[in-house]
Amino acid sequence: MNQPLLRLERLRNFVDGLAALLERRSDEHNVLSEGKRLLHELVRHDDWLPEEFARPDPDRYQQYLLHADSRQRFSVVSFVWGPGQSTPVHDHRVWGLIGMLRGAEQAQNFSLTASGLQPSGEPLRLEPGQVEAVSPRIGDIHQVSNALRDRASISIHVYGANIGAVRRAVYLPDGTEKPFISGYSNNFLPNIWDLSKEGAAS
Repeated sequence: MNQPLLRLERLRNFVDGLAALLERRSDEHNVLSEGKRLLHELVRHDDWLPEEFARPDPDRYQQYLLHADSRQRFSVVSFVWGPGQSTPVHDHRVWGLIGMLRGAEQAQNFSLTASGLQPSGEPLRLEPGQVEAVSPRIGDIHQVSNALRDRASISIHVYGANIGAVRRAVYLPDGTEKPFISGYSNNFLPNIWDLSKEGAAS
């Protein structure tokens, strides 16, 4: 039985739309506002992500690069969480958008105080189709977990840089920063530019 063709044009259209947005807008507020709409349009469908970029790992969450802008203005990744997996408390140092594609994700924001790291607000649960934003301006330190204990979850993250190369930090309870550069889990990219299997370019 033939598998249905993936709708890779959805990712291609998102990349094109975000690049066009960044050409028109440079202020973060508008980029996040309009970018949320574009990402919602992508993650409200679950028929486009190749299986190679949706595979969980039994030991730790995976960050698969889906697209890096040639000028490193933005990057798109799939975060794949195995059951119960979570990140350490960390920051990004750039703006970001998180769109839930499959399963569910829980995020707890933190703030730095004189006594160390403190939770900020209630945990936020993301369901498929929902999109949230982070940035140093609106809140950039959080811990993210797969909200499901029995299956994988996948979220699509968009960052205002080549996030795998950004110097950022994880945080200890006393507020101490431990620098890191995340890199990516994959060794190759999805080919969103080959239109030969999709018929005429659309």
